[in-house]
Amino acid sequence: MECVIYREQTGECEKVDVRREDGGCQDSLDRLAVLKPDEFAWIRMADPREDDLERLGKFLQLHPLAIEDAVQAHQRPKQERYGDVLSVAVKTLWFVEQTADVETGEVMIFLGPSFALTVRHGALDPTVEAAGRLEDAPQSARLGPVSVLHTVIDVIVDAYMQAAAQVRADLTDLERCVFSPAREDLTEQIYTLKREVVEFRDAVGPLVPVVQQFTAPHDDWPRQMGPYFRDVADHLTRTDTEVRALDDLLGSILDAHLAKVGIRQNDDMRRISAWAAILAIPTLIAGIYGMNFAHMPELDWRYGYPCALAAMALGAGLLYRAFRRNGWL
Repeated sequence: MECVIYREQTGECEKVDVRREDGGCQDSLDRLAVLKPDEFAWIRMADPREDDLERLGKFLQLHPLAIEDAVQAHQRPKQERYGDVLSVAVKTLWFVEQTADVETGEVMIFLGPSFALTVRHGALDPTVEAAGRLEDAPQSARLGPVSVLHTVIDVIVDAYMQAAAQVRADLTDLERCVFSPAREDLTEQIYTLKREVVEFRDAVGPLVPVVQQFTAPHDDWPRQMGPYFRDVADHLTRTDTEVRALDDLLGSILDAHLAKVGIRQNDDMRRISAWAAILAIPTLIAGIYGMNFAHMPELDWRYGYPCALAAMALGAGLLYRAFRRNGWL
């Protein structure tokens, strides 16, 4: 747990020393109890224990359903209001280059009159970068707890854009492989990437209407926040459009790859059929004259064997020429 106190008049921050065995929960509660009117607290928790979150939630007057969502995670991007507290669930997302996988986590953001509480699940921690941005831009912290909501979502959306660019690069490589002369089966790779893009879309799509609601004026938010949320909403909409386009393009690439595999199989079958037809003539002649009946024409003829070989070669040659002319060989 980490707790930082911001002064709205100056934008300065004070980090609370949390060293107790309970993870600093009591230290944070002690400091929250003496907050001044021009101060607000940002409490950051990562994979918290249920009892610690319940203690903190009871002090901050969080709704039991909100605490349950924060503990269990796996929430769909959404926003809910419980009295004076706004609860926002956001999916974190990052791209693993080694495995070309899209990994997801979750951040729950609780916003009250004098506090912001973030609960993180997953390996990616956007609150670290968000805290750094607030330290580098103290004027943002002067806008109150809503500045934490904006900064955290802005960091997450920036990660979305980076992941979308990396997925686009992988898709471009797959596209080159599909239309290359190499005979490689890419069905599993295409399907795997499509599954990752679907997971990406499920994280980005539901968040768009949530962020768009923040662009409207709110009575308890500074009016200066409007342009900031509109900028985030614009980036998020562009990313959502990009992800949907990637999903559609992957479906088209998969169809093209399967069609190309079918064409190759047809070419192989034509070649096999052509060679089978060519070999059928020597097989027919050899089969007839291999019956060894006592009375057969040309068996005692001096040139029967050379003529039989010539007939085989001529028939096979004519078929080979015909198949080559028709593009079967």
